[in-house]
Amino acid sequence: MSALSPNSTTTPYPPLIDSSDRLSRPERGKGQYRWNRENYSRFRRRTDIWRVVLTFLTELWWDSKKWSYPGGYSEEKRQQRRKKQAVWLRESCLELGPTFIKVGQLFSTRGDLFPTEYVAELTKLQDQVPAFSYEKVAAIIKEDTGKSVHELFRSFEPTPLAAASLGQVHKAQLHSGEEIVVKVQRPGLKQLFTIDLAILKRISQYFQNHPKWGKGRDWMGVYEECCRILWEETDYLNEGRNADLFRRNFRHLEWVNVPRVYWRYASPRVLTLEYLPGIKISHYEAIEAAGLDRKLLARLGAEAYLRQLLNDGFFHADPHPGNIAVATDGALIFYDFGMMGRIKANVREGLMETLFGIAEKNADRVIASLIELDALTPTGDLSPVRRSIQYMLDNFMDKPFEDQSINEIGEDLYEIAYDQPFRFPATFTFVMRAFSTLEGVGKGLDPEFNFMEVAKPFALDIMTNTNGNNGSSLLDKLGQQAAQVSSTALGLPRRIEDTIEKLERGDIRVRVRSTESDRLLRKLSAVQLLTNYTLLVGAFTLSATILLVNDKIILAIVVAGLAAIISIFLLRLMRRLDRYDRQP
Repeated sequence: MSALSPNSTTTPYPPLIDSSDRLSRPERGKGQYRWNRENYSRFRRRTDIWRVVLTFLTELWWDSKKWSYPGGYSEEKRQQRRKKQAVWLRESCLELGPTFIKVGQLFSTRGDLFPTEYVAELTKLQDQVPAFSYEKVAAIIKEDTGKSVHELFRSFEPTPLAAASLGQVHKAQLHSGEEIVVKVQRPGLKQLFTIDLAILKRISQYFQNHPKWGKGRDWMGVYEECCRILWEETDYLNEGRNADLFRRNFRHLEWVNVPRVYWRYASPRVLTLEYLPGIKISHYEAIEAAGLDRKLLARLGAEAYLRQLLNDGFFHADPHPGNIAVATDGALIFYDFGMMGRIKANVREGLMETLFGIAEKNADRVIASLIELDALTPTGDLSPVRRSIQYMLDNFMDKPFEDQSINEIGEDLYEIAYDQPFRFPATFTFVMRAFSTLEGVGKGLDPEFNFMEVAKPFALDIMTNTNGNNGSSLLDKLGQQAAQVSSTALGLPRRIEDTIEKLERGDIRVRVRSTESDRLLRKLSAVQLLTNYTLLVGAFTLSATILLVNDKIILAIVVAGLAAIISIFLLRLMRRLDRYDRQP
């Protein structure tokens, strides 16, 4: 058996990278993969990581100085700088290796922590890294299972089908004749994680204690979340359990295939699964050539994910195009179950409360639900947050549910959340990223695809079946809103009432200006400044006289010059006061 060719459109389990990129990508620069070894120097890793961090901090400091922009500061110039910094940050994560590739991918979901330019660039971070040797693969299998490759398998492809930062995949065949794939972890990975995460903890503590960047941010919480996710991904037995549970959840659906785990050949660093080749879901021309219905596949992809999220509460947290394929019969194939998400019952109830608040355009109800979900920190004045959410609701509800875009909603949410007391939970960010990814894949398959249209029946079903009569009460309130906006006259009292409520909450500020008061205040300020100038001129004149008497002529001239300069300002200020007196 031969491995897939570089131009193949089929995808084995698990496609950690696109097989078409494995041989065709350009060579990396010198030192790009210094981490690709079994033994790591703590001093060298600390030096490499802190060099990147300090360079980044210097860039942030330079970026914050308006005088550093040639030709003057503008928001457009600052965005251009951020885009360049984001590209550099992505390349630095790739250079630093597996830990930072994964951390960068996790940060790409945290629009509440990073500017949109960083988030957009980090989403491009891919696991395109060189493979390690077959000798190391054989050694790891022998060490973990106690048997050699030839004892376990009838045949084993030395050339991997795909390679990623955490491991690589080889095609093989059992002695029974069954075709399988063997996922083997990169050597020294746990040692590298141990070193890097210890350094990352120091970096997180620095940012947590920083007077500017630590304000309203839980960097240590983000660090602990990254640790949990990274260590879970290094445990292939945990990934096998995830695959089994995912497979059971879809056992009644013929249009979803999930590879079976061969537990007899599994260990913490080796995972053996059923070989399920398919066409990568983003290879649209190949799908078309296979005679498959692209519109149907787009809809099935969205429906499969909604079932995971709303019915099972157990969902694939990384459904990028490399992890979804299409079988020849049109069934969807899911791969790579290292990163999965779970939705607890109380979280689902909180999400539904948020949904009801959005449907009612009630910012207070949305805020209360977000606080309950730990997505919003109730510290300080929440009026700016309330205004931002109300603005979002007023704009979103102008369009029908099915005409809205998940990607646009996510971008608006992140724009509102950035630099606000939001702390999106990992589950929420994974869901939003998955929705956005699936919407993009769906539009690639079918330009007319609308994710919200597929989600509408699921949302309506939940609304009508959650918390007893909440669904009917929601429909009643929506009907009331429709009646209110049907007539401007009928809607006017409600608008007045809303305005009064905003005034009471401080969301609207009324400024009363008096021309006479402003003129008197300016005059008073000028008189005070005039007094200061007069005192300074007198003090410098007296000092110059004393210095001259003591034959310190040079110092006397310098001090007299200062007195003359201040006298000029004094005369200009006196003219201004004269103009104030002439004004009616």
